[in-house]
Amino acid sequence: MSDDPWLVVIDMQAVFGDPASGWYTPRFEQARAGIRRLLPAFGDRVVHTRFVAPEHPEGAWGPYYELWPFALVPHDDPLYRLVDAPDPSHEVVTQTTFGKWGDALDAATGGSRQLVLAGVSTDCCVLSTALPAADAGVHVRVAADACAGATDADHRRALDAMALYAPLIDVTDVASVLA
Repeated sequence: MSDDPWLVVIDMQAVFGDPASGWYTPRFEQARAGIRRLLPAFGDRVVHTRFVAPEHPEGAWGPYYELWPFALVPHDDPLYRLVDAPDPSHEVVTQTTFGKWGDALDAATGGSRQLVLAGVSTDCCVLSTALPAADAGVHVRVAADACAGATDADHRRALDAMALYAPLIDVTDVASVLA
């Protein structure tokens, strides 16, 4: 187990960065710029995540994909590609769930009890990753200006909700993480 913080870059994928996508995140490029500022400070302590559709949606995921049928494509579809190829030393954790916290991400970060989260969308996958990680005893910092929500209001609401979990979750910014 490591005490060094790890950067978790959440779901920076074409499906969220393409204005033609039903899941387009309007401030995607601003989040991307913040992530690019963070990456050098973490070296090899970076994990990227990808959201992909399950092959056979079960339970509540069935009606979910009825609303979003364009996204029910194989894992290797260009829709789900990462917009920036990760450094070869960075692991990629792929999940069919919004939240990425679990055994795979824990293992990929070497069991670190400190994570910095950045990516999209603040009000879905970032939030859904932060809360269970904090419940597992991980200190989570969310770099707000390296995240983007479905809307500015949704981004703000998600940040406000995560701030309620202080000191387990700290909402911060790129400059503070780098300081």
